[in-house]
Amino acid sequence: MADLHIIAGLRTPFTRMGTDFDELGADDLGRHACSALLLRTGIDPGLIDEVIIGCVAQPAEAANIARVIALRSGVPEKVPAVTVHRNCASGMEAITAAHQRMMAGQGDLFLVGGAESMSQVPLFYSHTASNKFGALSRAKEFGQKVGAVATLRPADLKPRVGLQLGLTDPYSGLIMGDTAELLAREFHITREQQDAFAAASHRKALAATDRRAEEIAPVHQSGKSVDLDNGVRQDSTPEKLGKLRPIFDTHGGSVTAGNSSQITDGAVALLVGSEDAAKRLGIEPLGRLTGYAYTGCDPKRMGLGPVHAIAKARQITGLTPDDADLIEINEAFAAQVLAVLAALKDPSICGQELQATEIPHEKLNRLGGAIALGHPVGATGARLVLTALHQLRETGGKRALASLCVGGGQGAALWLER
Repeated sequence: MADLHIIAGLRTPFTRMGTDFDELGADDLGRHACSALLLRTGIDPGLIDEVIIGCVAQPAEAANIARVIALRSGVPEKVPAVTVHRNCASGMEAITAAHQRMMAGQGDLFLVGGAESMSQVPLFYSHTASNKFGALSRAKEFGQKVGAVATLRPADLKPRVGLQLGLTDPYSGLIMGDTAELLAREFHITREQQDAFAAASHRKALAATDRRAEEIAPVHQSGKSVDLDNGVRQDSTPEKLGKLRPIFDTHGGSVTAGNSSQITDGAVALLVGSEDAAKRLGIEPLGRLTGYAYTGCDPKRMGLGPVHAIAKARQITGLTPDDADLIEINEAFAAQVLAVLAALKDPSICGQELQATEIPHEKLNRLGGAIALGHPVGATGARLVLTALHQLRETGGKRALASLCVGGGQGAALWLER
C-alpha cells in the first residue's frame, strides 16, 4: 500500500460555541482554513485533483459544503469536491478517502479537512408544525389565516434543538453524555478521576499555547484577529471542576460540562497526496499516513471505539500503541478516554485480540485535548492528525497513533510517520 503524504496543514483557532465565531458558518470557517493553507504553501489550486471536506451538521444553505468551500477558496471550477460524513471521524474520513482515491488512480493531490459551526446548528420544528405553518403561509383570505392560526397548539411553537438531536443516537436512544456515564459505571471511573483528567487537559493545553500556534491560521473579522483556542482555562483545577453538577445523569452521575469536550466551532485544512506530488511541489511533507482502520461497536458504548479500531489496525499494520512515540485520542469525555485506557490494559474486556498496553500519560494528548481545545465534530479528526504530525517534527519522533470514538458506535485509528 502506497503511503499518503500529509504535505501541509493549517487550522483556524477552535472557539467555544457562541463566542468569536458565532457569526461564521461552517463554510466560512472552511474557507478561512483552506485559503490560508493555499496562501501559505503558494501552490496553484488548479493542481488539486479533488477537495474532500468532512462536516456533520451540514448547513442547508451550503449543500455539499466542500464544493462551496472550494470555490470560495479560489479552487478552480474544474476541480470537483465532495463532503463526507462519519460523525466525529469525518475529518479522518476526508483523509482516508483521499488515500483511497489515490490508490484507485483518481488523483495524487487533494485538499482535505473538516469544518463545523456548532454555534449555527439550527432549531427545528416538527413535521406537523411545519405543515401548519405552511397552511398559514398559503392562506390568502383573512378568514383562512385565522383558521390556520387556530390550529396551532403550544407544542407546535416549541422547537427541537438541532444540536441535541445530533448528539443523540437514534438507535440506542442515548445522548452521548449518557454513553459516557455508562462507561464510568462499568469501569468504576470516579468523578475525582474524571475531573483530574480534565484539569490536566487544560494544564497541558495552557502550557503548549505557543507550540500550537504553528498549526493555527488567525481569522480576521470585524477589526479583530482571533488567533488562539479560546476554551483553554487558566484556573481549571480538580477542586473547581468538582463543584460542577452532572448534566446527563443528575442523580448520582459524574459527567459534567467540565469533564466533557467543549462544544466548539472550527475548521482544518490539509494538503495531501503522493510522494511524487510532494516532490513536484517542492514541499517537505509533515509526515505520511501508513495505515488505518475503522470499526463498529455497541452504540451504547461508543466511547470504546478506539479500542476496537486500534485492534483492527494492528491486524493491518502489525503496530500496537507501544510502537507509538505519541498518541492522540480525542477527549470526547474524560470518562470515555479513561475507559479506553483501562480497556487497552485488559483487552479481553472488549473481546479484542490486542497486546495489553498501558499508555503513559506523558505520551497521551501532550498538547491538551478536546476537553480544553474543543471538539468541532467535523474537524476534530483532521486536527488530531495535524497536531500529532507537528509534535513528531518537533520531538524528532518517528510514529504517532491518532484515534477517536464515533457517535453511533464506531471507532477510527490512523497510524502516522515522519
